[in-house]
Amino acid sequence: MPSYPSIKGIEDPLEKKRVVDRLLLLRSQLDRQIPGKTATDTLLLATWNIRSFGDNRRDESLHYIAEIISRFDLVAVQEVANNLAGLKKLVSLLGPNWDYIVTDSTEGVAGGGERMAFIYDRCKVFFRKMAGKIVLPDSKLVDKKWQFARTPFCIALQAGWFRFILTTVHVYYGSSAAENERRVQEIDTIAAFLKARAKKEDESYILLGDFNIFKHSDATMKALEKNGFYIPNAIREHPSDLGKTKYYDQIAFKLKLDQDMTVFSEGQQRAGAFDFTESVYTADDLSVYREYFLDKYLTGKTEKQIENYYMSNWRTFEMSDHLPLWIELKVDFSNQYLARILKE
Repeated sequence: MPSYPSIKGIEDPLEKKRVVDRLLLLRSQLDRQIPGKTATDTLLLATWNIRSFGDNRRDESLHYIAEIISRFDLVAVQEVANNLAGLKKLVSLLGPNWDYIVTDSTEGVAGGGERMAFIYDRCKVFFRKMAGKIVLPDSKLVDKKWQFARTPFCIALQAGWFRFILTTVHVYYGSSAAENERRVQEIDTIAAFLKARAKKEDESYILLGDFNIFKHSDATMKALEKNGFYIPNAIREHPSDLGKTKYYDQIAFKLKLDQDMTVFSEGQQRAGAFDFTESVYTADDLSVYREYFLDKYLTGKTEKQIENYYMSNWRTFEMSDHLPLWIELKVDFSNQYLARILKE
């Protein structure tokens, strides 16, 4: 569980009480909606685009983010800013068993100076000493023109008996059209690139992150699926934007496992998108937080404008405009291995 002693240092007694009360609500919601962590049986994997995540959050918000991340074993994070102070504070709150690996920043207008990171619990996840960005050869460029706007980041990991290569992306957004051509091309390119790698290697691949997919019928989703990546129904049914209308984030699999090894079984294991606004920074909390932004940004604005700013802007920069998308994977195949010995 995260570290709480720093809460004692909050000078305002009303704020201190609020943080404790909201953490208790958040913990209760997490208990209801997220499976409990296990020592060896399962891996709780998540992906979360944390909006413009730099040294720009109040400590209150970092406590809430840490509480959520602590319920998983491994989280891929997109939109980490060039300034790593916020990420370092977050990991310190998670405690000494947690570590992170982060890319350097992606330069250029499309990349926005963004980094991507993996945050993981070392008690569950083992780093297999391989990490790197995917840089395309000239023959494989996106639409024969471009590298990725934000370079995908891959890392070799192991949890229990399950060895895998995890690749996170933040796909080009561009125009607000559902099927922006460059976006479709980026998804097709990374999926085809990893498909070719998986064919040559004895490795299981997981591809996850922010694909900026609007809906399942779009060409963006088809570009991912046509390259043989499997997206569980338990992932497909959960929109991941704050408004719960878009399927921006995805977790997709291309696995090389023995027949008796199944990491995810529909109906037996769980997945979802965790809506933190049920407990923190709720729609009813405008009166609580307006003092933090009203004078600076909204003097002279109508109540409706102030409400809209809180709902779609201010609170999304404290938490995010994306929900963490997660899945429970089975990683203990001891019984299968022992049974195989008897057959041999």
